[in-house]
Amino acid sequence: MRLLVVEDDPDLNKQLVNALTEAGYVVDTAADGEEGHFLGETEPYDAVVLDLGLPTMDGVTILEKWRRAGRNMPVLILTARDRWSDKVAGFDAGADDYVAKPFFMEEVLARLRALLRRSTGHATSEIECGPLRVDTRTSRVTVNGTAVKLTSLEYRLVEYLIHHQGRIISRTELVEHLYDQDFDRDSNTIEVFVGRLRRKLGKDMIETVRGLGYRLAAPEDAA
Repeated sequence: MRLLVVEDDPDLNKQLVNALTEAGYVVDTAADGEEGHFLGETEPYDAVVLDLGLPTMDGVTILEKWRRAGRNMPVLILTARDRWSDKVAGFDAGADDYVAKPFFMEEVLARLRALLRRSTGHATSEIECGPLRVDTRTSRVTVNGTAVKLTSLEYRLVEYLIHHQGRIISRTELVEHLYDQDFDRDSNTIEVFVGRLRRKLGKDMIETVRGLGYRLAAPEDAA
């Protein structure tokens, strides 16, 4: 999953990026409103952490512009403004959730996991697809109850596929959501990781739809 953090405080920005990266997310960052608005308008993020009090363009304005442009990724407002009127303004602009500073990082992580689940139609942190189970809270992956050891990129690929299970996902979409904006992206590497995952999860879990991409489905569904 690929996230955007828009926060002008350099220390807090770094703390958020480190915590989210450690939790297994790919994270892009912006330190002012204009850069944050541009990235959120042009890059396909799975969720955004957005401060309200930003230089060059405030968070509410950014959010209103994104929503008018049809950008529907979940947005978590993160700000020192804790008045009820600021919360209402954020929600009315299109925010999905709200955390006031100071905060506990675990709460931010939990709220983001909930936003990501709900945005793809899942109610709990444990998501199943046939014999495959992914616990997005602990990053634990099992097949028929047996734990499977994955690299960080293999896990991100599985997590994205299971959030969008049953849907055909192109190589381009996977590249856009698994790598940050500065990574030297090569869609051919996706094929390599899919091959590895088939050996670990079972060859029928990930279906290749010729000319279109990949689909995660329970083996009986893929048949």
